[in-house]
Amino acid sequence: MTEPKELQTIRDFIRWSVSCFNEKGLTFGHGTETAWDEAVALILHSLYLPHDINPVVLDARLTEIEREKLIKLISQRINDRIPVPYLTHEAWFAGLSFYVDERVLIPRSPIAELIEKEFQPWIEHHAITHILDLCTGSGCIAIACAHAFPNAHIDASDISEEALAVAKMNIIRHQAEDQITLYPSNLFSSLPTKQYDVIVSNPPYVDAEDMSTLPPEYLHEPKLGLAAGKSGLDIVLKILQHAPQFLSPQGILIVEVGNSEQALSEKFPDVPFTWLEFERGGGGVFLLTQKQLLDYQHLFNTNS
Repeated sequence: MTEPKELQTIRDFIRWSVSCFNEKGLTFGHGTETAWDEAVALILHSLYLPHDINPVVLDARLTEIEREKLIKLISQRINDRIPVPYLTHEAWFAGLSFYVDERVLIPRSPIAELIEKEFQPWIEHHAITHILDLCTGSGCIAIACAHAFPNAHIDASDISEEALAVAKMNIIRHQAEDQITLYPSNLFSSLPTKQYDVIVSNPPYVDAEDMSTLPPEYLHEPKLGLAAGKSGLDIVLKILQHAPQFLSPQGILIVEVGNSEQALSEKFPDVPFTWLEFERGGGGVFLLTQKQLLDYQHLFNTNS
């Protein structure tokens, strides 16, 4: 991609990038929802400028080196369909910044809103001393929980050693080493025997049909973190089966299943899933108490 000579200021590059992104039909959803937000995120981060920059600075002229850098990144976003967080190695979750690369999914779960609200009204803050983050990926959920519950201990597990390496980087970055313990584990299989007050998980939940039609941007993410069999329920069924024995009597299970919400509801029409609503949008997240999980354990064991 050749730089038009007319592009001189930050504002010029943002406007031009938006036009290019729209013209090429890029897909968003990795932290931004529009071409404008995507362009702003890419350009300001690449220039080491804050997102709340004084608008006057947008008319500052760029150096030749800065222009060349931006052209390269914009070209990668358009030609290779690489999501912006993989280009900048930064994603935001629950108001916190995280390092990300193609070893982990890009954080974007509505669960962030639950953590910011300290899981209320579903459980009292003072009752939460042990939290488990299943399928931790970048570690964003575990670290956000550590910030929200400074007196709680968090265990975080993932089947991917590569993902755990990224999670460790983020834990060190946020100085949460004393509060978070990482476990290489296929769900609960290698975890210590203990009971948690909250088990929270954003596991793989994309069904086979959706996997076959994913936009190019999503194909940069690890398939291991997305695909969950024909119905999208392969992982969540295992979680439902084993979670009760890892929950305290007042404990809750929170799991994101995204577009597989309908498939799960249809599979277990008698289970009283609480489907959570979010002020900032998003859905496909259910909550069950330990008692509810035990009451319907026979169904989960039969269908797992």
